[in-house]
Parts: sequence; C-alpha cells; structure tokens
Amino acid sequence: MLSKEFIRGTIRTIILKLLAQNKQMYGYEITQHVAQLSKNEIVLSYGALYPVLHKLESEGLLVTTTEVVDNRARKYYALTSEGKKVAKAKVSELQEFNKILTSILNDSKLSLKTSAA
Repeated sequence: MLSKEFIRGTIRTIILKLLAQNKQMYGYEITQHVAQLSKNEIVLSYGALYPVLHKLESEGLLVTTTEVVDNRARKYYALTSEGKKVAKAKVSELQEFNKILTSILNDSKLSLKTSAA
C-alpha cells in the first residue's frame, strides 16, 4: 500500500476526477472505485474521505442529494459547474507534476548510493 503522505496530497484530485467521470457517487462507492482502480494500493478511509468531501462541498465544488436505498439514506455527491472546471484544472496540474517528478526520478545523474560506514 502507498504512503499516506502521497495519498493525502492527491485525495482531493482523485475525488474530483472520479466525480467528473461519474454523474454522482456516494462515499462507499468512491472508496471502492479507488481501491479497484489502484488494485488496492490506495485504500481511502472514511476519516480521510469525508473531511475532503465536506470541504469540497463548503467551497461550492460539490452538491449533495440524499436518496433512500434499502430503507437507508444514502448521500450522493456531484460536481457543480465550478467543480467541473476545478476538477479539469487539478487533474491537468497533477499530470504535469507527475511528468516533472518522473523526469527527476529517471535522471541518471541522481543515484541513491549509500556510503559504507
């Protein structure tokens, strides 16, 4: 499983991307999608997911609706028009960052040699 540090830095963009691809999703569905797409390398806890969802909602990037499914209320999240714009920008920004990071990590001048003590 990947470091929580990396996940923390990308969870917002991951959520925005998933919601941009889907009309609406509920929390458990988001966690399962992420686990499936990452082959269980990224496992989002509810303690990590819901604060981000609430923050995105408070910023006006998400709207919520509640539906009753099997006698239980299920809260669905969907992007607002502003949320769609931000999602596109954040995904593009992360893709550019990944290119730069890959370039740095593939630089043959940067070797991770350890010196013998």
